Amino acid sequence: MPTSEFSKYTFLEHPFDPLYDETSRVLILGSFPSVKSREQAFFYGHPQNRFWRLLAAMFHEPVPQSVPEKCALCRKHHVALWDVIASCEIIGSSDSSIKNVKTNDISVILSAAPIAGIFANGKTASRLYDRYFLPQTNCPAVCLPSTSPANAAWNSERLYEAWKSVAEYCI
Repeated sequence: MPTSEFSKYTFLEHPFDPLYDETSRVLILGSFPSVKSREQAFFYGHPQNRFWRLLAAMFHEPVPQSVPEKCALCRKHHVALWDVIASCEIIGSSDSSIKNVKTNDISVILSAAPIAGIFANGKTASRLYDRYFLPQTNCPAVCLPSTSPANAAWNSERLYEAWKSVAEYCI
């Protein structure tokens, strides 16, 4: 019996908490954790995702390997991480398959930290931020090219050039 398109979808809730503290100056928002990130219960867990290499390069730091090292890098440079989506139906890790979105509450971060800039990691995060959060925050998010391995059109050098301005907000 063939599998229907509908049965490929899985309803998922976001499996881990945001990363931030009272000194966070930048909020980087993704859409929803990938399969690998959900397995690791932390942001940008796919080994081919360029996020951690990019963040390390921006701050002239070694690339973090463990979750505690990733947390330390973000805290040292005042970076908060969260995702726009709290729950959705999704096929695997495909942002293009996301439907029936419920959003996370980013006001928790915005009220606790002096966020100077909000950045969206990819078009899906940017589109959802603009739809659900911009009317409340009145603070536009800068849409940056996705660090996902699916975004093969952007090599590491181009990504770095697009993302390097994030570091200016962290001072």
